[in-house]
Amino acid sequence: MKTLIIVCATALGFALVAPAAQAYRDDTSRSGYTAMDKLGRGLAGMTTGFLELPGNIVAENRDHGAAAAATVGFAKGLGMIPVRELVGVYNFVTAPIPYPSGYRPILHPEYPWGYFEGSPSASIDHRTATHLRD
Repeated sequence: MKTLIIVCATALGFALVAPAAQAYRDDTSRSGYTAMDKLGRGLAGMTTGFLELPGNIVAENRDHGAAAAATVGFAKGLGMIPVRELVGVYNFVTAPIPYPSGYRPILHPEYPWGYFEGSPSASIDHRTATHLRD
């Protein structure tokens, strides 16, 4: 039990450090990602994937109104929880491997709390998706 508490506290610590590290970077001019970025995205996705539900509701409400938030936002959010969690596991396990090229994020927004900062509802990076198919 003590080990589980330590592991959870460590994971929470990493999840809280990721947004602070991100604050030092300007996302609009960002072209180079690192293995640590990928590791942080993975840890955040695994521990805060549940934020997809309220995040997509907020994004749909902002973009399309309350009716879309209550229906489409709810459905998207519910469907994206396992996606965010699984992509988080993938990013965490493959952090040292620069795939997709340049450690680019697979999901947008990069972190689940990005919806509350003005990002549109869930999407997959089409450049990454095309690259994964090849």
